[in-house]
Amino acid sequence: MRSAGYDLLVVGHEYPTLSTWRRTREELDCDVATFQHAPDFRHAADAFDGTHTRLYCYSPEMIERYAAHQPIAELAVHLGLNETEPPSVPGRDLVWLGRIDEQKAPHLAVRAAQILRRRIRLVGPVFDADYVKRHEKLFTADHVEWVGEVGGHAKTAAFREAAVFVYTHARTYVEAGAAIFGESLRAGTPVAALTWRKGTCAEAALCDRTGTTTVLSPEEDDETAARALAAAITRTDDLDHAEVQAIGQHRFDPQRHFETLSSRPC
Repeated sequence: MRSAGYDLLVVGHEYPTLSTWRRTREELDCDVATFQHAPDFRHAADAFDGTHTRLYCYSPEMIERYAAHQPIAELAVHLGLNETEPPSVPGRDLVWLGRIDEQKAPHLAVRAAQILRRRIRLVGPVFDADYVKRHEKLFTADHVEWVGEVGGHAKTAAFREAAVFVYTHARTYVEAGAAIFGESLRAGTPVAALTWRKGTCAEAALCDRTGTTTVLSPEEDDETAARALAAAITRTDDLDHAEVQAIGQHRFDPQRHFETLSSRPC
C-alpha cells in the first residue's frame, strides 16, 4: 500500500476509529474520507480533523448527531460511473421498497394506498415476521402485491414502473444515509415521504419538483399518519417523471459525489 502512493482512502465508517487502521493511515500519510451510514456509531474523539480525515453525513439530522466530528453535508450515491438507468416512464400504482419490519413501517404505506384505493407493491425481504403478523389484515389485503427481495435491473424496474415511491419509517428510527431516494429519483419516480421530524434524509434528498415530504408529530396515531401520507401521494402524482429523472441523475451523480469526497474543504 505504501508503494502505491495513495492520496485518498474512502473507507467504511468504522475505519477511522479502529486503532490498527488508524496506524495504517498514519503510515500511508494520505487523506481518509468516510460516509456515516449508522446513526448510533461512536467515533473516537480525534477520529476526524475535518481536513485530512473527513466525515460526511447525509441529512441535517445526521450532521447534528455527529457535530463533534466536523461533518460535511453530502448526499450518498450508491452506484458507479457509467451506470445509467433507462429513460423514465409515467409508471403505474405505488411501490414501497426496503426491509419489512417495525423500523421501516410499511404498514403505513399500505394503509395510505388502501385509503386511495390504489394498488401497492412491497419490495424487500421480511425481517420481522411478528410485525407482519400484527398487521396481517393490511398486508393480506387485495390491493397489496408482495414482490420479495430484488436487485440490479429488477430493482431499478421496481422503481421505474411505479407512479410514486412511498417512503415511511417508524417514529424513533433514524435513517442515516439512504440510497433509496437516489435510486427512485434516478429512475424517474417521484417520492411521497412520511417523516416524524424536520431535517431527515427525505427532506435532504427531495425538493418540490421531485417529491412531497409530510412531517407529522410522533404523537399522531397511525390512521392520521396514513391519511396524511395519502394526501402526500396525491400531491406527488402530478410531478413530471422525466424532470424527476433529470434532477435525480444530477443530484445523485457518482462522479460529482466522488469529487466531493476527494476534495479537502476550502
